[in-house]
Amino acid sequence: MLVKLFNENPNSQIINKVVQVLHNGGLIVYPTDTVYGLGCDITNIKAVEKIAHYKGIKIEKANFSFICSDLSHLSDYTKPIPNSVFRIMKKNLPGPFTFILEVNNNVPRYFKGKKKTIGIRVPNNNIICEIVARLGNPILSTSIRDEDKILEYTTDPELIYEKFKDIADVVIDGGYGELVPSTIVDCSGDEIRILREGKGLLEF
Repeated sequence: MLVKLFNENPNSQIINKVVQVLHNGGLIVYPTDTVYGLGCDITNIKAVEKIAHYKGIKIEKANFSFICSDLSHLSDYTKPIPNSVFRIMKKNLPGPFTFILEVNNNVPRYFKGKKKTIGIRVPNNNIICEIVARLGNPILSTSIRDEDKILEYTTDPELIYEKFKDIADVVIDGGYGELVPSTIVDCSGDEIRILREGKGLLEF
């Protein structure tokens, strides 16, 4: 199903339908402030397995991220964040960044595996943030961007739908996406490191 939502004022009824799809274990393709993403409810193991299967990787070895609607529930999934790191996150989020943080025991065991870190995103996009807020917990996320090729379908919602209509239960048309991914910031060690330069320019 292809649905249209506007970032400035997302339709509440459509948002509720998308949230219901997530509750039922469905997959969605959605816009962010960078590239389009493929996601599901992190608490639904079957949905997570579908995404891992599509990506051709094992869940415990995957570098999926969590999309949160804001910073208020980070402590639900991460170890205590140093004040210096939290200040940087607060200054740069919502925005095109993925922050790597240490996980706590609340992260679903099947997802965590032996990993001690998780990527956290709070995109500057009202559509996906409203969906996550109504869902009540983060969604697991992976980019639909092809790492080897820059393809038009990854930016055009109608072309995205043609490619993902048999994989995702809902594809959200939130306007044209971008080809530049988020900047990855590793905050899990003693020093903050930029692992990937993306769209965002980190402010300290």
